[in-house]
Amino acid sequence: MNGLTPDEEAAIELAAARALDYRRGVAARPVPPADDLDTAVARFRTPLADAGDPAADVIRSLAEAAGPGLNQMSGPNFFGYVLGASHPVGVAADMLVSAWGQNAGSAFETPAITGMERAVCDWVIDLLGLPEDSGAGLVTGATVANTVGVMAARNALLAREGWNVEDAGLFGAPEIPVLIGEDTHSAPLAALRYAGLGAARAKRLETDAQGRVRPAALEAALAACSRPPLVMLQAGQINTGAMDPFAELIPLAHAQGAWVHVDGAFGLWLAAVPELAGRIAGVALADSWAVDLHKWLNAPFDAGMAIVRDRAPLVAAMSARGAYLPDTTEHWEPADSTPELSRRARGVPSYAILRHLGKAGVREMVARHCRLAARLASAVSREPGIEVLNEVVGNQVAIACGSGENGTEMTSRVLDIVQNRGKVYPTHGEWRGRGIIRASVIGYAMREEHVDLLAEEIVAAWRLVRNGGR
Repeated sequence: MNGLTPDEEAAIELAAARALDYRRGVAARPVPPADDLDTAVARFRTPLADAGDPAADVIRSLAEAAGPGLNQMSGPNFFGYVLGASHPVGVAADMLVSAWGQNAGSAFETPAITGMERAVCDWVIDLLGLPEDSGAGLVTGATVANTVGVMAARNALLAREGWNVEDAGLFGAPEIPVLIGEDTHSAPLAALRYAGLGAARAKRLETDAQGRVRPAALEAALAACSRPPLVMLQAGQINTGAMDPFAELIPLAHAQGAWVHVDGAFGLWLAAVPELAGRIAGVALADSWAVDLHKWLNAPFDAGMAIVRDRAPLVAAMSARGAYLPDTTEHWEPADSTPELSRRARGVPSYAILRHLGKAGVREMVARHCRLAARLASAVSREPGIEVLNEVVGNQVAIACGSGENGTEMTSRVLDIVQNRGKVYPTHGEWRGRGIIRASVIGYAMREEHVDLLAEEIVAAWRLVRNGGR
């Protein structure tokens, strides 16, 4: 007997066809959604009927109704928020993931998934030049990856003090000093909150004009610590793309017994490219790292990776084995490295993308994006009144229009015009008290014509604003 009814089979075939149609046309559509939030919510947030609809009708109406509310994030003209563009090979593999319906939390139950996910961990660790025997887990993204790293650090630092935090919790535990740069992203701060260490109590370290932690600031803060601290560094400042000077900072921290964690959501990928790796020198000296797979690898959402040099504190912090599960302690268990016991097989799309691209393809993509970012910066900088505020060391370009007290307002007006025209879509940011247009060159399909169009749109909008237009 067929495992599907005719209606169910028609729904799956229709979904595949509509998905293909969407991706075929994504580059040609206006980038931002046509619907505003209220319109979209009203369309879907209706009373649930007593009688259900046929499966194929649900998929057909869903695809049609969602269209106007979709942002073309998977197209080559979306430059916002450092988001990868869901590589087609990963999308194809993700369709299999949903069809297979595997709960990837148990290696015993899903050996094929575990095999692929172990390969992803091995391959990414190798590409990034990190210690080959590191522990790793596939999580939803950099926020959770940072949280996993912080919890492993918490376990290790308190264990050195004779405190078992997994059993005793944090009440009465020795204090863990936390040192973090002034220009850190929100994800590591969220990780501190989730791990019970608190974001506001972290000691903020002075940074330079690009957002890099100053070695002298770290040295002074370390000297003031009464216990070995958790030091959180950054590979890829969200506005400037800057990398902390790891080769200087990490030895200073380790000399004081610190655990060093690196938020490398997108910037860590520079380590995969030999000609760019010098910009991130010393990052492999850290104790743990967070990296996104749905950023520079362009895996479909959601996909991130937590990597810890010493696997023992990772497992101690994460492992949650139910009594009903087989005892597979001699094997790598997915649930020993992540905070989830039930989850989809999120590593499969990354496995497919890595198989498709190979080392050379990953390196080409990262290097191409960095060249394109430099090209964009050069193009907009030639226009009087437009300034690039960062040293372009990766894929991020921070653009400001005008100057003085009206500069932020003028930059905001330029961004509004660019976004409303819909040909390209950068997003906003703030750097050193100035509003900026932040362009992230990271989609797998981006080429020269796409960044050239972005530059043309920004320049044209700036000329309009400069001359008093809207």
